[in-house]
Amino acid sequence: MSNLDFKNKKVWITGASSGIGEALAYKFSELGAFLIISSRRENELLRVKNACKNPENVEIVPLDLEKYEQIADIVNPILQKIGNVDILINNGGASQRALVVDEDLDVIVRMMKINFMGAAALTKVVLPGMISQKFGHIVCMSSLAGKFGIPLRSGYAAAKHALHGFFETLRAENYDNGIRVMMVCPGYINTNVALNALNADGSKRNINDKGQEQGLDPAVLAEKIIKGIKKEKLEITAGGGETNGIWVSRFFPNLFAKIIRKKK
Repeated sequence: MSNLDFKNKKVWITGASSGIGEALAYKFSELGAFLIISSRRENELLRVKNACKNPENVEIVPLDLEKYEQIADIVNPILQKIGNVDILINNGGASQRALVVDEDLDVIVRMMKINFMGAAALTKVVLPGMISQKFGHIVCMSSLAGKFGIPLRSGYAAAKHALHGFFETLRAENYDNGIRVMMVCPGYINTNVALNALNADGSKRNINDKGQEQGLDPAVLAEKIIKGIKKEKLEITAGGGETNGIWVSRFFPNLFAKIIRKKK
């Protein structure tokens, strides 16, 4: 494990108004980091800021990842104010629940914009600063759906697969620049991701999944992410027995195909 000290490190977290991002904000604040927290909901970001151990060291920057083409114009002035980011956690995202045959193409496009293009755009803005200081950690929130396709999540899985291609390439290109990239592939985490998922027509689902309700506490995953950063892990997984799907799909693909097609 490295001797990385998070005190006064500038940590940017997207999707910080709830769930995993909120849990990460609290953990990093306890460790003395300077936080930049983003999501669409400014009022919820303010709530999180006020609940942090050191709220005076928390900067709120509302971002809509779906409007990825606006990110550079919003973020560059912030970087001019605070300087280079040390740790970027691309956590913000959205999910879906729809069969391919039923879903609007626009829902697939939205999944790609929110889950992939938003993360790529923000990373592109902060990356030059990391390269210039020869130091940086980028954490990318993928999913088990980033390792294999899961029924009802085609657009979501496509976007998460895209994250692996992009960020694993970025990792290879920038290792000698002192930049480390870690992919996080959780299973069921007790957040509102299923509740807020999009239906086939793009409307909000408003139904939670049993697996989600019984999932891992986001604070536990936050701890694991922080340990992973310190250990310079390439990838971590978290959750229950569902995470075994990674190994089953790799070593027993025919068996896995039979199992996964029953998950509709």
